[in-house]
Amino acid sequence: MPRRRLLSILAAVSVALAGAAAAILPMTASNAAEACVSAYSSSAVYTANMRASHNGRNWTAKWWTQGEAPSTGGSGVWADNGACGGGGTTNPPPATGCNHPNWVAGQYYNAGSIVRYTNGLYYRATNANPGYDPVISTWYWAPYTCTGGGTTTPPPTGNTGGFPVSEAQFNQMFPNRIGFYTYAGLIDAVKKFPAFTRTGSDTVKKQEAAAFLANVNHESGGLVYVEEINQANWPLYCDRNQPYGCPAGQSAYHGRGPIQLSWNFNYKAAGDALGIDLLNNPDRVKNEASVAYQTAVWYWMTQRGPGTMTPHDAMVNGRGFGETIRSINGSLECNGGNPAQVQSRINAYNRFAGILGVSPGGNLSC
Repeated sequence: MPRRRLLSILAAVSVALAGAAAAILPMTASNAAEACVSAYSSSAVYTANMRASHNGRNWTAKWWTQGEAPSTGGSGVWADNGACGGGGTTNPPPATGCNHPNWVAGQYYNAGSIVRYTNGLYYRATNANPGYDPVISTWYWAPYTCTGGGTTTPPPTGNTGGFPVSEAQFNQMFPNRIGFYTYAGLIDAVKKFPAFTRTGSDTVKKQEAAAFLANVNHESGGLVYVEEINQANWPLYCDRNQPYGCPAGQSAYHGRGPIQLSWNFNYKAAGDALGIDLLNNPDRVKNEASVAYQTAVWYWMTQRGPGTMTPHDAMVNGRGFGETIRSINGSLECNGGNPAQVQSRINAYNRFAGILGVSPGGNLSC
């Protein structure tokens, strides 16, 4: 075959193939739906950037969530990634070797008993006990890995943002808390302050968590009150000397949240630090659990109050629990101002430290 004719044929074939590719590519690349990731499970815990499929769409969690099905409504925790196709199968159940009974509070267990706890993990009784909580009573229970073809996987440490208090321990500390003060809201707030309860030794971390929660317990009546009870005081927290004034109203800056954030200048400072307009919208502290907890952790981490250091610095630098009281309400309670209130805080701190299995340390009073 002449060389010129061969080149002509090859060129024609190349043009045909290019046209075919151009016709096919749009259907196989950008226009194709993404495969569905693992299906959403109402019992699973999802943290920031974890994905799930639901109702033919893929979703990405923005922060910690459990039991909230993916949608564009609700708390806004889910980001819609668009339609998906195929895949989306749920995780298989544990192998038969992991089919141990669910733990039941108050039921007697002999040493060697294996149970499945509410977090999906398994525990083995190291000592006989009358149904103690496996997460709280760690002397009676130890984590157990299933055998016989199936294993359990501990949840990622990121689920709690490094906070050294489990949900079971939190519930034990606050048996009467109202529904607004959720554990999930606390964990969401904790994640925004990387140094909080993550500085120093494990002992110091637990002591700081116990100290923070003890002061929260005192300020909120055991996580029962969201707003300051005495409404007669509400108009007193507007400092008109501030250039921004009180745009939400004279009585808008009363105590709210787990540490009772008060005064227009504190709402302004907290909102600026958190990226939330609390000066104009102070009710967000009483309407959104994460925001309420964020204001408490913000104060703990950044404000000295009438003290000489932040409560965080007091705990991680060895100044002790008494110094945290001084930073929060020392002008009214410390130096003999109100010893009964000081003792109330100390009692809660000692109790919470005991739940966490840590010594409370010294310098408890102010």
